[in-house]
Amino acid sequence: MDAITVIRAKRDRAELTDEQIDWILAAYTDGRVAEEQMAALAMAILLNGMNRREIAHWTQAMIASGERMDFSALTRPTVDKHSTGGVGDKITLPLAPLVAACGAAVPQLSGRGLGHTGGTLDKLESIPGWRARLSNAEMLAVLADAGAVVCAAGDGLAPADRKLYALRDVTGTVESIPLIASSIMSKKIAEGTSALVLDVKCGSGAFMKDFADARELAETMVALGTDHGVATTALITAMDNPLGRTAGNALEVRESVEVLSGGGPDDVRELTLALAREMLAAAGLDGADPADKLADGSALDSWKRMIRAQGGDPDAELPVAKQTHVVTAERAGVLVGMDSFKVGVAAWRLGAGRARKEDAVQAGAGVQWHAVVGDTVKAGQPLFTLHTDTPETFDTALESLAGACEFADEGTEFTRPPLVLDRVAASNR
Repeated sequence: MDAITVIRAKRDRAELTDEQIDWILAAYTDGRVAEEQMAALAMAILLNGMNRREIAHWTQAMIASGERMDFSALTRPTVDKHSTGGVGDKITLPLAPLVAACGAAVPQLSGRGLGHTGGTLDKLESIPGWRARLSNAEMLAVLADAGAVVCAAGDGLAPADRKLYALRDVTGTVESIPLIASSIMSKKIAEGTSALVLDVKCGSGAFMKDFADARELAETMVALGTDHGVATTALITAMDNPLGRTAGNALEVRESVEVLSGGGPDDVRELTLALAREMLAAAGLDGADPADKLADGSALDSWKRMIRAQGGDPDAELPVAKQTHVVTAERAGVLVGMDSFKVGVAAWRLGAGRARKEDAVQAGAGVQWHAVVGDTVKAGQPLFTLHTDTPETFDTALESLAGACEFADEGTEFTRPPLVLDRVAASNR
């Protein structure tokens, strides 16, 4: 077996054999296949695709490259959620403790932001003392104590994927549906959860810009989960407009606590409850109503236990940016669109995100918007507030926001688009 033969096979649109897939991933993980050779194969996969058998075996080979976690000692049913990434997508923060308050165990392995999309770990690290890195034993202890844990994946979990993801990020091959699906699902299956709910974003601020691609990705991941014995469903959700009212790290933590306290933006609350109900049904706990747990304070108590169990102080003051800049509306009208991608890039340039994995982020940086789609805005009214410790970034952030908002004339009737676009389950693929 050699790398060039495998590359040529996929370049020429051939179906890779199980043996070829096993060999190439094992050889790449231990350094026998060069980075440029794997980059060539990744590009061939992006251009020519994979069938269901190839994707399933590619996923299995990445799982086999590392360890598998075991939550069988827990007394609660386990269920996890994964989002494909968006702008203002803080849903994991209120969702994990909410589902835990309803009786499930939520082992949430999350990642960091890159480019215009925010990272859950970056957001939580704005809480003083909170730790993202936990051993497997510590993760189990937090789950037993708080019912939910949000942490970084350990080095032993799907190491082939960790190495390949870093390569895809710098070779223009991130958008390949077979590689996205296998990357996400190899980690989630190796994590050992019994059930999984996927939030597949669709729109300007998502990796999948159009519905057909989002649907294909959702169906592919649901099939992978089902084939590996994990009860898997997916919601396809809109990401043309950013979620909530903030994109940043500490800014989004504050907004999440508002939701856990029974308030917060309508769209964040709506999506949190929709995903919570989906997760509880997957875990066999569909008799619980998560809205009740927001109203009675149980979800907020669960959040505080989770944060404390990971070394954080849920009552501490969150970081605040040193400088702010207010952007006002140039005209009056009805706000009918806010480009998620532009808002995400602005937050990134202010310091809330990173261009490379090793870059640091600012806890207090980000963008806050004072109107959402459907609102009537007056000329001169505050539209955005930019937050940063580095005011020299204001100009480039403002460039990113140019044309982000679309207005219609005052009095125009406007119906907000739906947040949940579709549901994909094993029975309706």
